[in-house]
Amino acid sequence: MIYQSDAHVFDKYADPKYLDRIVDYENVTQMWKNSVKTYPSNVALVDGRQITYTELDEEVSRFRSVLLKKGVTAGDKVGVFAPNSIEFAKAFLAITTLGAVAVLLPPHLPAEAVFGCSTKYGMKALVYHKALEEKVVLVREKSPVKLVSAEETAEEGAPMVEVKGEAPCAVVFTGGTTGKNKGALLSQQAIMRGTKNGCYGVKGVFEQRYFLVLPLTHVFGLIRNLLTSLYTGSTLYICRDNKNMFREIAVFKPTSIILVPALAELALNLSKQFKKNMLGEDLKTIVCGAAAVPPYLIREYKKLGIDLHPGYGLTESANLVSGNPEPMNKPDSVGFLYPGIQCRVVDGELWLKGINMQDCYYGEQEENDAAYSDGWFRTGDLVRFDEDGSLYITGRIKEVIVLSTGEKISPAEVEVKFDALDIVQDCLIYKSEEGGREILVLEVLPRASELAKVQTDDKEKYLRDQINAVNKTLPAFSRVSKIVVRDTDFARSPSMKILRDKNGTDKK
Repeated sequence: MIYQSDAHVFDKYADPKYLDRIVDYENVTQMWKNSVKTYPSNVALVDGRQITYTELDEEVSRFRSVLLKKGVTAGDKVGVFAPNSIEFAKAFLAITTLGAVAVLLPPHLPAEAVFGCSTKYGMKALVYHKALEEKVVLVREKSPVKLVSAEETAEEGAPMVEVKGEAPCAVVFTGGTTGKNKGALLSQQAIMRGTKNGCYGVKGVFEQRYFLVLPLTHVFGLIRNLLTSLYTGSTLYICRDNKNMFREIAVFKPTSIILVPALAELALNLSKQFKKNMLGEDLKTIVCGAAAVPPYLIREYKKLGIDLHPGYGLTESANLVSGNPEPMNKPDSVGFLYPGIQCRVVDGELWLKGINMQDCYYGEQEENDAAYSDGWFRTGDLVRFDEDGSLYITGRIKEVIVLSTGEKISPAEVEVKFDALDIVQDCLIYKSEEGGREILVLEVLPRASELAKVQTDDKEKYLRDQINAVNKTLPAFSRVSKIVVRDTDFARSPSMKILRDKNGTDKK
């Protein structure tokens, strides 16, 4: 069966007066022209300095001139090597409105990797931020790639270029379905569809105050934070130092923020500790993704008057696949499919098609062969739909535990049962061997704020009793035999997902 979202499924969750402003753009140029025309005097970005849409457009135009003088034309690949900054946004807009392809290099890459990427992706030029200049030394010494300082400018601007929606727009790095780092090649229309989908599912989306803490080289930060902000005439405050995140939030007072669950958890814990909303009194909306969102966060933020919306997406799908517009009703669901997406569920696995999907993993034929079947992208995620069309993620194919009895367990599907306990912040299930027999082990990270409320001297016993009560409700083959209570966090990826292979999967 093929599932496809109703194009109007999100309409009732939007402010009616804004619906006609959520439109399709074939390319970044069309979107950016409209934003500059519609919101000329709105502040676009704040990064130590404020810059309006008109002023940003002028800087982008001059930077297009710089790129043209370096020989960059439509279709050429240009690296962007910069931390979150106005310079990153300027470079991305200049490259993509010139019809070229922005290859987004995470700023933590070492010099050797930057040089390797410049070769692998056939870059014509590499735009670098002055803070990362030492890391482009090998490109300067050994490569014909033209280096361009992100601070460089020209006296006169150059016009934007419009390209077909199918034209390549950006290469964004991902671990993909296999865990191997590779570049997802996204088209102009894919980027624009993802950006448009970012407007759905929340009441307030136009002319908001967004706060950026996620990396712009990550698809979630790029599309749902930067581009949806620019699409909607909003102001994006760029956090300059994550250590000062809450201090900067107090000054800027955002109305919307995009977070991964671990950061949302941190902000909530601090809010409870200091008896003050650490995300600011003006905040109305949190969009949360990149990892599973505990229902606890949805309930607790609602008490603060904040709607936390979980969603699901992939780098390969230009980030946004589904979003939950009714989080209090179905807190464990990632919501409805966004318009333009088709999916199939094959043996429990989610397969996707749509104009939002990547063209390919660039230069990775073996990876492409493994990721596609009959034109469908195989996500590797195990899912189910309910009778209303809401999507639930139940695990990953590669994480399925096969017991000696032949029974198969999706650990995420079991973990969510324990995660439903307010006292559990995170947990992980894996197979182990003890006393010559096979067992399932549950490692638990308690939620400190809830554990503190427990009125008993033996708080660990209380925690274990809560877990055991849930354990008894599970099918016999999926019950855990051993509980390990952690006092430190799990090893995590840059997007704050728990790294199973570094935390005990299939220990023996």
